[in-house]
Amino acid sequence: MANPLDISAKLALDTQSLEQLRAQAKHSPDQALKAAAQQFESVFLNMMLKSMREATPQEGMFDSEQTRMFTGMLDQQLVQSMSSRGVGLADIMVKQLRGQLTEAVNSGQRIGAQPSISALPSAYSENAQQGFVDRMLPFAVQASQASGVPPQLMLGQAALESGWGKREIRMADGSNSFNLFGIKASGGWDGKVAEVMTTEYKNGIAHKQIEKFRAYSSYTEAFQDYASLIGNNPRYAGVLQQGGDVAGMAQAMQNAGYATDPDYADKLARVMGMVKIQA
Repeated sequence: MANPLDISAKLALDTQSLEQLRAQAKHSPDQALKAAAQQFESVFLNMMLKSMREATPQEGMFDSEQTRMFTGMLDQQLVQSMSSRGVGLADIMVKQLRGQLTEAVNSGQRIGAQPSISALPSAYSENAQQGFVDRMLPFAVQASQASGVPPQLMLGQAALESGWGKREIRMADGSNSFNLFGIKASGGWDGKVAEVMTTEYKNGIAHKQIEKFRAYSSYTEAFQDYASLIGNNPRYAGVLQQGGDVAGMAQAMQNAGYATDPDYADKLARVMGMVKIQA
């Protein structure tokens, strides 16, 4: 006989709780991940107790629908008690899933330029990488001539933040924001904005949340705005003093507070090293 108080059935039928969890995932993904892991732990404990009961002989003078109902109620209380304290399964799931999300996104928190989706250097083929560089080179050269910011830095930053152009920030209607650099809509920005889910690092821990980013009318405008940020902000003066030293520029970007990801300088240096500017 099926347990009328089966928690897994209750969770499946409780659409209100499911909708609340979905809403929480949009605004507080980290808390939603913990809640989902705790629910899974409760379901797992309930299934474990249920399997144990089914493996126990049920025949006898005390076996009846009433005793099975009260046994089910007792099991529910046990599961609730154990789940409230936790058995460690939920914590393991949260740690593993959070690590996978962090590794997949590979982005850091910016001050002045906020994170979008970054890509590992090896994530895309060499042809795709070079195609992105060739398409964006004219915009980088034009912005470099007006600001003095090296094209290689701009192209490397754009490649890292947009996944070599494969993961550009989109507007609500799906149109392109042309924001290759993940620059947040702050600092008196009064233009168009795009709201997207991004990853922020707080105390070394990645948190996903919705942020507003600047939206441009063209790549020309985007490169000019980025070059102005790096070329005119005193905090990035050390970046321009590195000359053509790729590792030096990447480290100076991180030292200036562009990202809190401890591996950001290494990631940026590797991507910049893959940028081949053809004459």
